[in-house]
Amino acid sequence: MIFESHAVPVNEPGAPRLDRAAVWEGLVRKANNALPFVPVISDCTVVARHSDTSFDRDVVIRGEQFRERIWLEEPHRVTFTRLSGPVLGTIANEIEGDGDDLQLRFSFAMIIVGAPGGSEQERAFAQTMTADYMNAVIATRDAMRKLAMGATA
Repeated sequence: MIFESHAVPVNEPGAPRLDRAAVWEGLVRKANNALPFVPVISDCTVVARHSDTSFDRDVVIRGEQFRERIWLEEPHRVTFTRLSGPVLGTIANEIEGDGDDLQLRFSFAMIIVGAPGGSEQERAFAQTMTADYMNAVIATRDAMRKLAMGATA
């Protein structure tokens, strides 16, 4: 199993200031349409709504199709659970801290279907996935900043 967790500061000197509500709005937008937020996702379609706080979406990541169930836990966490695809598990996008000291944390626990834990295949995939998720945290924060400046994402 692959476990990773990365956080970046939301507010940095010289960047637009974001409060918790703006970060939360960005996470909800990302859950509904990841394309402006995650560079490695090439398609994102909501396929079912279960409630105001839960829905399913199909995403294509590096040419591979996944179905994810999303849970919105306002105002602090969005959880993505992979229901189908070659890599299964859970991803959490969390807002940590208060005031100007907010952090955006992405964590994941994943398995490659059919690959033994600790295998070379899993280690190689973990390296690529870790880099992708770190890039996703930064890209998500940057897209939120653009939203705060009035751009549409």
